[in-house]
Amino acid sequence: MNFTVGFKPLLGDAHSMDNLEKQLICPICLEMFSKPVVILPCQHNLCRKCANDVFQASNPLWQSRGSTAVSSGGRFRCPSCRHEVVLDRHGVYGLQRNLLVENIIDIYKQESSRPLHSKAEQHLMCEEHEDEKINIYCLSCEVPTCSLCKVFGAHKDCEVAPLPTIYKRQKSELSDGIAMLVAGNDRVQAVITQMEEVCQTIEDNSRRQKQLLNQRFETLCAVLEERKGELLQALAREQEEKLQRVRGLIRQYGDHLEASSKLVESAIQSMEEPQMALYLQQAKELINKVGTMSKVELAGRPEPGYESMEQFSVSVEHVAEMLRTIDFQPGASGEEEDEEVALDADEGSAGQEEERPDAPPEGLH
Repeated sequence: MNFTVGFKPLLGDAHSMDNLEKQLICPICLEMFSKPVVILPCQHNLCRKCANDVFQASNPLWQSRGSTAVSSGGRFRCPSCRHEVVLDRHGVYGLQRNLLVENIIDIYKQESSRPLHSKAEQHLMCEEHEDEKINIYCLSCEVPTCSLCKVFGAHKDCEVAPLPTIYKRQKSELSDGIAMLVAGNDRVQAVITQMEEVCQTIEDNSRRQKQLLNQRFETLCAVLEERKGELLQALAREQEEKLQRVRGLIRQYGDHLEASSKLVESAIQSMEEPQMALYLQQAKELINKVGTMSKVELAGRPEPGYESMEQFSVSVEHVAEMLRTIDFQPGASGEEEDEEVALDADEGSAGQEEERPDAPPEGLH
């Protein structure tokens, strides 16, 4: 259905009144504020009824004002700026009324009711019946039309309803839809906030687990370093014991060699004596000394393989393979694992003390 727009002559202050009316429109019902008007903490205004509709949609479990139960309040977001409004147990009835806006609405209505200052009216005019206003709504075609179109025109067989009735109904539907969207946006924002908190928790937990992982591997490295030092000390003790034993034999053999060499030198000098009588005086004693020296039994030498240190070889293949199997254990708390590591370390140290031999490995025979 096509229609044209007809206007009555505009008054001198109609434009100012239009601008004022735009400032007095509720963002929920899209109509002029209806008293009482409440002001939000963000300084935006709402009809208290509209504010209550938005609040109820965002807090479906909140007790109504007439309930005997005491509610703890609730929250909703301003439809204009999305600022979160936190209410006390009185709900929207605890919000402050904006008396200034209410007074401006009264003055506006008074001025608008005066003939000389009334707002310029505009009416949609029927295109087929130019002198007829659009005053009914065709429910079958879902378009506004005029009375003549219903009686004589294209909509004579259609079901119609008064235009104000449909107007109020659809504005109410749109207002309810807006309230639902606002409530839905609040729920979406709550989900976003919750997921952001989950992200922060993930980062915090990951940081904590990384610290624990580093601590545990540092503990393992410290255990390995400690054990390595103990084994090196055992090896050094065995080395010192063997060296002392062999060096003692070297000194013993050296002393025997020195004494034998001196005796040989004395015997040679005695054999060079030209006088037989003088030679015979010394010969008997030298012969006895040489005989005794030749019969001296020295301490035994180190047995074959005494110098070997292969008994101090360490096999780490199975330990390395075990270390390669270290993996995460889901469900194990960090504190419990720390206690287990400490207990294992203590038991391992005790076992090493028991197994450590006090006597040196195989020595000289």
